Amino acid sequence: MEVKRLSFPLNVSDLRALPPLSMALGYFDGVHRGHRQVILEAKKQADEQGLSSAVMTFDPHPSVVLGKNEKHVKSITPLAEKIKIIEGMGIDYLFVVHFTVEFANLLPQEFIDQYVIGLNVQHATAGFDFTYGRMGKGTMETIPFHSREKFTFSVIPEFTEGNEKVSSTRIRRLLKEGTVEELSHLLGRYYTTSGHVVHGDKRGRTIGFPTANIELNDEYIIPPTGVYAVRMMVSGIMHNGVCNVGYKPTFNKEAVKLSIEVHLFDFHKDIYGEDAVIEWHLFLRNEQKFSGIEELVKQIEKDKNKALEYFAAKHKLLDV
Repeated sequence: MEVKRLSFPLNVSDLRALPPLSMALGYFDGVHRGHRQVILEAKKQADEQGLSSAVMTFDPHPSVVLGKNEKHVKSITPLAEKIKIIEGMGIDYLFVVHFTVEFANLLPQEFIDQYVIGLNVQHATAGFDFTYGRMGKGTMETIPFHSREKFTFSVIPEFTEGNEKVSSTRIRRLLKEGTVEELSHLLGRYYTTSGHVVHGDKRGRTIGFPTANIELNDEYIIPPTGVYAVRMMVSGIMHNGVCNVGYKPTFNKEAVKLSIEVHLFDFHKDIYGEDAVIEWHLFLRNEQKFSGIEELVKQIEKDKNKALEYFAAKHKLLDV
């Protein structure tokens, strides 16, 4: 997949030698099951019409630029993760448009002329609620007019799960609540965060539960403090474990930095500096402060057993 970064105004060199395209349009945070309907329809149209497949997304999040009291927005899938997922779907081109105030002020017709027709798009696909142009005045109802009959288009209807729309907003809400077990139904995969293993205070190994301290590589939405059943990929191999997100109140009375620590079951290798991907499966309990080490160890053992029961029940699904 070729990744092309676009800005406003468009550079003429960005437009050279582009093949005829079938393009999906959207922000696509999470690349969830609803988004996949849009992207796969664009790919299907590309295959049927002999076009190259493409996706257009935007960076940073529009709400950061448009002043909705958001200086920075954490993502379900930060851009690097989004690129990996879309590439895995077999798309030929990904256009990442640098979202600025100037870009946001384009009239709907200007956006279509420059960023759709101008990119040699022959077929465009978007969700029913996609908007474009200044103040979102362009909609999938106005696109027939703005297309100038230069391209055809597909509108993907609302995609629901459990009688509720599958949306990035819904996924963010569940993440902030810690309800990670419901995410796979919406994402079509488990929620993951990528990072690397860093040195911590190494206290876990002194109580029989060595942990890998994970520093995330990007601005992910982190589930709230608590203990979770997780799987973690290290050196290309998945391992079951439990993850503590929090401030370790039993040891740190005044800790201010959130830590993400993973204890992997039956794992004793030195993995400092290694890349790690955490797959979030199940919320087990809230973070607690214990009266002493003995009480803490007993609770960690309970957490481990709960997680082992969960993974045993999931075994067939996970190892297919």
